[in-house]
Amino acid sequence: MRSDENIVKLDLFQPRVETYSELPLVEATVSAGFPSPADDYSEARLDLNKELISNESATFYARVRGDSMTLAGISDGDLLIIDRSKMPSEGSIVVCLVDGEFTVKRLEKQRGKFFLKPENPNYPPIEIQAKYDVTIWGVVTYSIKKH
Repeated sequence: MRSDENIVKLDLFQPRVETYSELPLVEATVSAGFPSPADDYSEARLDLNKELISNESATFYARVRGDSMTLAGISDGDLLIIDRSKMPSEGSIVVCLVDGEFTVKRLEKQRGKFFLKPENPNYPPIEIQAKYDVTIWGVVTYSIKKH
């Protein structure tokens, strides 16, 4: 069915949302093109738990190990935020258990069949078939990169 290289290894853990940490947020826009003159700005406070987590009891983090999702912007070492309460739909990036191993893929439907599609042409899609034990575990809501 699949090669071990197609399975992205994930280390799962729950976020600690009981800690409250507001960090400064500069409300001026940040230009990604040519720099603009400095504007007056005001600082607000931002708590990333409130910004990134909509359902605390159903949210998990996972560290990505592998490169099968690079064209979706998910790379080795990224931190995923996964919401188990979200209903997956076609095109969602999902975390699945495939024969007892976690993987992250895009859920796609083609000609009435569902596939777990990697976002790297070096890996084949996984067709969801009755003979395989496949569980959609949660929907990826954010991917956090370390630069």
